[in-house]
Amino acid sequence: MTYKQLDPILHSHLRLAVMSYLVANGDTDFKTLQRETGATAGNLSVQLRKLEQAGYVKIEKTFKDNYQHTIVKLTEAGLNAFEDYVDTLQQYISIKPKNQSL
Repeated sequence: MTYKQLDPILHSHLRLAVMSYLVANGDTDFKTLQRETGATAGNLSVQLRKLEQAGYVKIEKTFKDNYQHTIVKLTEAGLNAFEDYVDTLQQYISIKPKNQSL
């Protein structure tokens, strides 16, 4: 049986953490994502840019109390990619070598 390849965009642990958080919690701000993932601001910015370029998230920058406020939103394409990633991962997990038990 042939299995699909895991999406390389989502296979990064930080990008997967961001997507998982957005799927579970909805739109969120940059500071919350930084706190929840433990990422540095620079690394998170780079990874969010990659997710945005893939069309998986939409980033909106506004001002709140004279400070820049960045909101990250999951797109429909991002949700579909995440669900596909999880489905593919579940296929890999269910692979069981013959004559061996888990």
